[in-house]
Amino acid sequence: MLYEGVISGNRRALAQAITLLESTNPDHETAASELLTKLTPHSGKSMRIGISGAPGAGKSTFIESLGLHVLAREHKLAVLAVDPTSKRSGGSILGDKTRMEELSRHDNAFVRPSPAAGALGGIGNRSREALVACEAAGFDVIFIETVGVGQSETAVADMTDLFLLLLSPAGGDELQGMKKGIVEIADIVLVNKADGDFEKAASIAASDYESAIRMLRPNSNNWQVPVLTCSALSNTGIDEVWEAAEKWRSVMTADGTFAQVRQNQAGIWLWDSIRERFERELRSDLDTGNELNMLGSKVANGEMTAPNAASALIRRFRKGKPT
Repeated sequence: MLYEGVISGNRRALAQAITLLESTNPDHETAASELLTKLTPHSGKSMRIGISGAPGAGKSTFIESLGLHVLAREHKLAVLAVDPTSKRSGGSILGDKTRMEELSRHDNAFVRPSPAAGALGGIGNRSREALVACEAAGFDVIFIETVGVGQSETAVADMTDLFLLLLSPAGGDELQGMKKGIVEIADIVLVNKADGDFEKAASIAASDYESAIRMLRPNSNNWQVPVLTCSALSNTGIDEVWEAAEKWRSVMTADGTFAQVRQNQAGIWLWDSIRERFERELRSDLDTGNELNMLGSKVANGEMTAPNAASALIRRFRKGKPT
């Protein structure tokens, strides 16, 4: 069975399980739900790390470098890399890109690219389910690489323990372009590409970010967000990154924040699931008639406001009667 394969650590079974959990085919829903129910008691023991960064910051190279460092310390690592999705085909725009070759070949690593499939927040629609499956398979460190960087990327913090923000040595220009929200939730800030001609620029950028972060309200009174420099390409500063991550977990565990974060994650997953299920049920119910198209036309023509149309649809759904 698929369940036995996953909990025994079989990577092929894990890949098949995630494919099932990500499936949008209604015929797979029952099997996926049953599998998730069985896997969940075996999950929850990993360190979940969200990694986001601006385009060109070198996320994939950094993840491979840090991943190999983690594996050298006898951890088992899973990487869930979310690719941007084409609105036309539904496929991953960068899905055919060769990524993390060395990491992918390691016996104790599992790399899974998944399409965002229209989900907001830089994560996929089934990233949480995939995370549970990876934990059940025995992976004790999980990296979740988001699509890019932006205000909506903050959603990844709702399913990870530690949020790591990767930046390039662009100094003040990039700092001005950054969204405040994503900086506020970062637990560790890294300036990558601190090598060669960029080494001095990286140091200056790190100083600028550090000054900016001091002006923000800290997430925890017991943790001052460190701003570090590293070079994934030359593999320098990577050990300091992992040391900071381990220190963060030690501090957050000691003051009870780690356990509280996990409880918050469960609550957010619940409400996200409620919203998704409600929308699916509502669409399914309305697909039997022409109400959705009719109301959509009225909104487009200015005969009805979108909020009023939404209220009408919900009343129709609750009562099971035409609007």
